[in-house]
Amino acid sequence: MAYYTYTQDPIGAFTERDTGNYFEFSKNPELTLAPPAHGGRNMEFPHRVWVGGRGVCGMTGWRYAKVGKTVVHIITDEDEYGRAVVEKWYIKNYRTYGEYAQ
Repeated sequence: MAYYTYTQDPIGAFTERDTGNYFEFSKNPELTLAPPAHGGRNMEFPHRVWVGGRGVCGMTGWRYAKVGKTVVHIITDEDEYGRAVVEKWYIKNYRTYGEYAQ
C-alpha cells in the first residue's frame, strides 16, 4: 500500500464518513491534552492525523487527534482564548499497518 508522501511514520488510516476523505495517522511523540468535543475533563491526543498542507503558510501538515475504530476526536483550531477546538469525526474503513495491524 502506498503512503502519502508527507506522512511520517504512519501506523494506520481511515476514511471520514461524511466527506469520504482519506487520512493516515501516526503516533504523537508529545503529550497533548485538551478537553474533548463534548466538553469535560482533558483527554490525551496520542495521534497525529496527516491532513496535508505541510509547508504551506507555516502549516505542519498534521493535527493532534485520538483515533478510535469508529470515531476520531481531532483538534482543528484554537478559539479566541487559545483553547483547543475539538471536533468529533465519524469514520469508516479504519485500518492499521505493520506491527499495529489488528
